[in-house]
Amino acid sequence: MKPFRKRLTFIWLCMLLVFPLVLWALPSDFFDEGQSICPSYVFLGIECLGCGITRAVMHLHHFEFDDAIYYNNGVFVIYPLLIVVWGYWLYLAAIQLYPQMKLGKSK
Repeated sequence: MKPFRKRLTFIWLCMLLVFPLVLWALPSDFFDEGQSICPSYVFLGIECLGCGITRAVMHLHHFEFDDAIYYNNGVFVIYPLLIVVWGYWLYLAAIQLYPQMKLGKSK
């Protein structure tokens, strides 16, 4: 792996590890206020299935289940999927830096 690509992969891996900690450090109501950026809500005034998912994920991340359900019921499907995607990205970044960590058959 080229040094520049290795450095970028290391930065990406660090960001993946730090991001959940930053979300835990922020208060759970950090995203509760402010203007909606959902095009469906802004232009048509209709809430879509994704409206409130950011707030719901943030509250579920802080183990506030009642608030998470209040903002969006779909959070109990989306949050586990986010964790799986995060873990997959973490694994891919780690095996790029350390190929010996690759899962599967070894030669």
